[in-house]
Amino acid sequence: HSHVTGTAIGRGIGFALKLHQRAWALTRGLDRITWTYDPLIRRNAHFNLAKLGARPEEYLPSFYGAMDDAINAGDESDRVLAVWRLTEPHVLAATRREPHIPAVPPDAVAALTDRDHRPIPGRTDARTLLVAVPEDIEALRRTDPGAAKAWRHAVRDVLGGLLREGASITGFHRKSCYVVERAG
Repeated sequence: HSHVTGTAIGRGIGFALKLHQRAWALTRGLDRITWTYDPLIRRNAHFNLAKLGARPEEYLPSFYGAMDDAINAGDESDRVLAVWRLTEPHVLAATRREPHIPAVPPDAVAALTDRDHRPIPGRTDARTLLVAVPEDIEALRRTDPGAAKAWRHAVRDVLGGLLREGASITGFHRKSCYVVERAG
C-alpha cells in the first residue's frame, strides 16, 4: 500500500517505492501496474502522471462508496484508474527522473477552469483540452464543503465524460490541470 508514504511527502520515498514495485513486477514478467487515486488531489496527479508516467484510463465515480475518515468525510470517493506501462519510453525516462511534461498546443481549450476556488466549465469540443482541479481539495473540504462538492461533480462530469467518450489523458500540466486529447 504505497499510500502510506503520504505521511512523508517530499522526501522521495514514494518514488523509491514505485521504482521498487516496478523492478519487482518486471522480474516476474509483468509489464504494467495499476492503482487508483483521487483525481482532485493535484500532488497525486502530478506524481502519478509527470513523475512516474502512468496514465489514467478510467474514471470511477464513488469507487469506495461513502468514506467517513478525517480526510474524505463529506466528499464522494471518485477515483481514476492509473495504468503504469512499465516499459514505455516515457516511463523509462521517468525512472531516470526525467518527468513527463506534456506538449500543450497553442489551440488547447480550457474545458474546466478555476475562478475564485469554484469550477467553471468551458468548451469540450477541441482536440486538446485542459481540465483544471482545485489547488487544495483537502483544505477546501474543510473550509468550503459546497465548493469541494462542486469541484467533485464538475471533474466527474468533464473529465469522466471525456474519458467515457474515448478521449485520453496524456499528462498533467503545470501541476494544475489534466491534458486530455481527443482521438482523430
